Amino acid sequence: MTCFDRRDLGLLLLRLGTGGVLAAHGAQKLFGWFGGGGLSGTGEFMESVGYAPGRASAAAAGLAEAGGGTLLALGLATPAAGAAAAGAMAGASALHAPNGFFAQSGGYEHAASLGLTAAGLAVAGPGRISLDHALGHTVDRNWMVPVALAVTAAATLAVIGARHARVRDQEDDGQGELSDEDGVAV
Repeated sequence: MTCFDRRDLGLLLLRLGTGGVLAAHGAQKLFGWFGGGGLSGTGEFMESVGYAPGRASAAAAGLAEAGGGTLLALGLATPAAGAAAAGAMAGASALHAPNGFFAQSGGYEHAASLGLTAAGLAVAGPGRISLDHALGHTVDRNWMVPVALAVTAAATLAVIGARHARVRDQEDDGQGELSDEDGVAV
């Protein structure tokens, strides 16, 4: 019989909390649940802040958050789940960075915390109270951690870089400033 220790319980709590928040946040984007805009509303917002095409950006962010969050909570495919969620939160952090660190000012505090926790779970692994453990870690191999994080980092840098270029071009064309969801210029 497998004995669980406090590390396993701590990882379970981190996975359930972080994964649950991410899954709910992604469901707002994908389905309009919990007061979210769904793909249409979120797509319009994403387009307005430089993530284009907006609907595809909303779907990608929503899938990374809802899918990555659900998989993290279950402790399944933890390296890929954590990396996907961390990438989505890096995109959100980049959007909110001009507003400073603290969330009360529209900053990136919350997104960065979720992203760092998701990345930490990808690295630490799910613990023994997880589907990965129950399935013999078939989708949670050591080599998957650096691969998942590297692929996600490359894709995230490309998306954020393209957004910054669009924002810069729009400002140079005199089309006005893009603003975040709180109306603060980004």
